[in-house]
Amino acid sequence: MTRTRLVFGLVFLFVLVGALAVSPETVFARTAWIAADPMRLVVAVSLLALVRPLLAWPTTLLALVVGFGLGPAAVPLALALIVLTSVPPFLFARRFGGAGTLADVGEQTVAVTGSVRGVTASRLLPIPSDIVSVAAGVSNVPLGAFVLGTAVGELPWAIAGVVAGASVETLTTQSLQAVIQPEFAVLAALAGVSLLVPPAYRRYRGGTGVDRG
Repeated sequence: MTRTRLVFGLVFLFVLVGALAVSPETVFARTAWIAADPMRLVVAVSLLALVRPLLAWPTTLLALVVGFGLGPAAVPLALALIVLTSVPPFLFARRFGGAGTLADVGEQTVAVTGSVRGVTASRLLPIPSDIVSVAAGVSNVPLGAFVLGTAVGELPWAIAGVVAGASVETLTTQSLQAVIQPEFAVLAALAGVSLLVPPAYRRYRGGTGVDRG
């Protein structure tokens, strides 16, 4: 337990320092140069996807930059990057946080909702992506189910980010904030909740409530 707390403490400190030292404005200031070459853009956003969890930036930043550089057709790339950037925190949480009360609660929840359905529904809710990734890792969700659920649940957010990026001439922090419109967030949340209703109802009716999907 002491080792786990030490690791989490060091990671938190690293994330805090990184977030203070580097901000999305740093990326936005260079997007015009990066976007001028499609190959350079793909390499840059791929590297950004790998380090993004350490900087505690929103995943929609990736979709925004890709949309700005490549236009609406870049949705598949944006979605792939969002899935990629979600895997490191998931694997970290599964490696170091897979025991205790939180893990037990998470595993029981997954047993009711199903791995893919639970991850998909959580991704649709307007909550930070890394929280979902860590929760899934602590709950011992299989990697394949995590990737599939993330891809399905993050698709609407990827589309919104790409469209927002493609519709502006210059990226700013206001562009990032504009990705999540209240109406869109409400609709996505309703979709996420609707996915959880059937297994919850079966559990309420006295069935096993176990869903492997």
